[in-house]
Amino acid sequence: MARTLVVGDLHGCYDELMALLDAARFDAEDRVVCVGDLVTKGEKSREVLGLFMSDARFTSVLGNHDRALLAYWRGEVEKKQLKPAQKKCAKELKDRRDEYAAFLETLPRYVDLGSHVVIHAGLRPGVTLEEQTIEDLTELRTLAEDRASRDGRPWYKVYGGEKFALFGHWPAKWPRRGPRALGLDTGCVYGKRLTAYVVETGAIISVPALRAYDAR
Repeated sequence: MARTLVVGDLHGCYDELMALLDAARFDAEDRVVCVGDLVTKGEKSREVLGLFMSDARFTSVLGNHDRALLAYWRGEVEKKQLKPAQKKCAKELKDRRDEYAAFLETLPRYVDLGSHVVIHAGLRPGVTLEEQTIEDLTELRTLAEDRASRDGRPWYKVYGGEKFALFGHWPAKWPRRGPRALGLDTGCVYGKRLTAYVVETGAIISVPALRAYDAR
């Protein structure tokens, strides 16, 4: 049976992704959908991008770090507006920036898997999938006035949409759970774990990070 593995934030953790695929016994019939943030913070953003650009089995939604880098390359924001990790990554990738930017531009806001939907950050309860803003899709944590705030009612505790939401963005020791949502960012880039969810079976597969690449 072909499987869809939805993988948490990668942040350049290419080696851990390879270990996860080995643990999952990933084969030619399977595919990977990442919840976004392919780049920044980790050491191998180039390798992650290379894999997703060259192998049709791999796709991703747009994450907030991917979006920030793309905005810089498009000239929509100045370098000084980037976070330190984003500046570093932009420098590392500058030799192929046009190629990488063209790829990031193709990343969708969400991936509809029928019974499930893959997003980066959050879904505003009561708003249709098509009407969700890019800001909520890439930044939402709570229903506080500031969507990025960690203080407030987590959106996934309230969300009850028809499609089961698989998301990242908000790292935790264990996958965050809501009635109709599962968070897959388990802090790999911070030295924790890389986690995937198998859509067809509901299985969760996780491998430890090799080390911490970034301090929170």
